[in-house]
Amino acid sequence: VNNIKKYVPQAILGVSHLVIMENENHQPIAFMGIEGTKLEMLFVKNSEIGKGIGKKLLNYGLENYNVNELAVNEQSPNAKGFYEYMGFKTYKRTELDEQSNPYPILYMRLEK
Repeated sequence: VNNIKKYVPQAILGVSHLVIMENENHQPIAFMGIEGTKLEMLFVKNSEIGKGIGKKLLNYGLENYNVNELAVNEQSPNAKGFYEYMGFKTYKRTELDEQSNPYPILYMRLEK
């Protein structure tokens, strides 16, 4: 996670759509970035995980941006499980991430 954090600001600049969810105090608690129909990132504040926020964001992306593809770190089993629960299936796996680090990446598509 700490390794990924340093790439987030640059990655945010590379998406066409950035959706931010705020709490009742207008503090950001989650965000997702979408490019075309690909979910490029979805992050939920640790204290907000398990409250349905990721599901709300992803459903928003599905309904408003036709999101149908994403990539997830294989070493994040909770994220992988969440995307599978939401209907995504793995179609490809790589040994390295996009920065050539040894973090296997799963490429997933929405199964209808």
